[in-house]
Amino acid sequence: MDFEAIDLRHDAHAACYVKDETVEVVFAHGAGSIASREGANLYNAGDALLTGTGGDRWSVARERFDARYRPLPPLQHGADGAYRNLPLPVLARQIATAFTVRRRAGGDLLHGRAGDWLLQYAPGDWGIVADARFRQLYRPYQGAGPPTAPPA
Repeated sequence: MDFEAIDLRHDAHAACYVKDETVEVVFAHGAGSIASREGANLYNAGDALLTGTGGDRWSVARERFDARYRPLPPLQHGADGAYRNLPLPVLARQIATAFTVRRRAGGDLLHGRAGDWLLQYAPGDWGIVADARFRQLYRPYQGAGPPTAPPA
């Protein structure tokens, strides 16, 4: 199953969740690619290269990283080291069959396995998380506003 124009804001099977994780971050000195469980992640100089619990690795564009992660004290923002994600809601839906989705329009092609979760961080901004990892790190969103409010 290929997802090209899906929007979880209009999907009755999707719900809002928040992640709680501390990750190790190294900021890229040049462009490159790292292999994640879901596929190759291309990155540019300055982007964040993350290693999560369990050793999963992925890249996050710098502007997106700066909006979603904070350093653990006494680390200064922008230095390599431990960061914790902000508890920002994301839309998520578990997918019963193998599937693909692009991280963003024209971006990296990610491959999900049956039972993995499709995440929508914002319209046109996607990710995939394995079921066991999702259950370990994500909790239903309990914040203000409608429970299916999309991230801005």
